[in-house]
Amino acid sequence: MTVHLSSAGTGQEYVAPDATVTVKIGAEHTGAEYELFEIDAPRGAGGRPDAEPWSKAYYVLQGRILVQAGDDGYDLGPGASISIPAGTVNTFSVLTPAAKFLTFRVTVGRS
Repeated sequence: MTVHLSSAGTGQEYVAPDATVTVKIGAEHTGAEYELFEIDAPRGAGGRPDAEPWSKAYYVLQGRILVQAGDDGYDLGPGASISIPAGTVNTFSVLTPAAKFLTFRVTVGRS
C-alpha cells in the first residue's frame, strides 16, 4: 500500500439514476480496509433502502439530506455527520435543490 492523493475534480466517476458518485479513495488504495465516496445528488429520493454488511458514515458538504437509518430519519446539513452500524437498513433523500456529501464505509470483513 502506498500514499494515494485524490485532488479536487479527480476520481473514478459513476453516474447512477439518483446521484453522481466519485470514488475519492477506493479499497485498492487502503488494502481493502475502507472507501471514501463523494456524492452529488439532485433533490429527491436516493436508492432503495438496503442493509449492508459494513458500517457507513455520511458527512454533508453542501445542501441538506434526510438519512433514513432503521425506523428513524435524521436531517443533516453542512458539517453534520452520522454513522450507521453494519446491518442497518438505510437510504437518503436530498431535501434541497442539490446536495454534496461524503460517504465513508469500512470494508474489512465484509462479505
